[in-house]
Amino acid sequence: MSGYLIIAIVALSVSALTFFSGFGLGTLLMPAFALFFPLESAIALTAVVHLLNNLFKLTLIGRRADWRTVFAFGLPAALAAMGGASLLVWLTELRPLYGYQWLGRSFSVSALDISIALLILFFALMDIFKWMPPIQKSAWSLPLGGLLSGFFGGLSGHQGALRSAVLVKFNLGKEAFIATGVVIAVIIDVARLFIYSSRFKPELYMENAPLLFTAVLAAFLGAFIGNRMLKKMTIGSVRTVVAAMLILISLALMAGLI
Repeated sequence: MSGYLIIAIVALSVSALTFFSGFGLGTLLMPAFALFFPLESAIALTAVVHLLNNLFKLTLIGRRADWRTVFAFGLPAALAAMGGASLLVWLTELRPLYGYQWLGRSFSVSALDISIALLILFFALMDIFKWMPPIQKSAWSLPLGGLLSGFFGGLSGHQGALRSAVLVKFNLGKEAFIATGVVIAVIIDVARLFIYSSRFKPELYMENAPLLFTAVLAAFLGAFIGNRMLKKMTIGSVRTVVAAMLILISLALMAGLI
């Protein structure tokens, strides 16, 4: 029951807080799943919640999407997401890099653990220092942003920060910015889940259907609350706390604690 409660609280609160920023749900929900599942399974389960939550967001705000931007960004993102997801599948098959014992318990750290930990740390530091790749508005910025966002989305779920960094340069307006990001996120989620299905059998999802259902309902409620608060919230009030949590999660992964 504690697992259900932890994941539900994380899904609800993060979905509400990150509705307007366009990213954050998968980044913070994945470590909550990783407390109870192997890391690769946590990423796959998070992808399901992320997809269904974004489909729900489409019903709230999807009509505001800028479809030219969606196609220019989303198609390269889909291809890159499949590449990133394929790399994830390959990393899960490697032997652990190192292990140790502490307080009578054994811990091991895999190449996947280190890869995801470094990505989490990188994106957390990006938030703290407010640094984003110097992608300028041009004919190539949307496809290039799609490739970067899609690849990291497929590998670890970190698709939103790069996507938002590019889309914000196109002056879409708040509702169009959010809606366009949601449509692109759905495209990336579908692409990566297609690849994950070759590694993770249906039993992973079927056996954990009640937990997934709980997380999805909590995320739906969070998205509904976030939509109601859309006109009152700012991104800056959330970023520092999120970044600090991500750094702690990254260190825990590198230590084999998650």
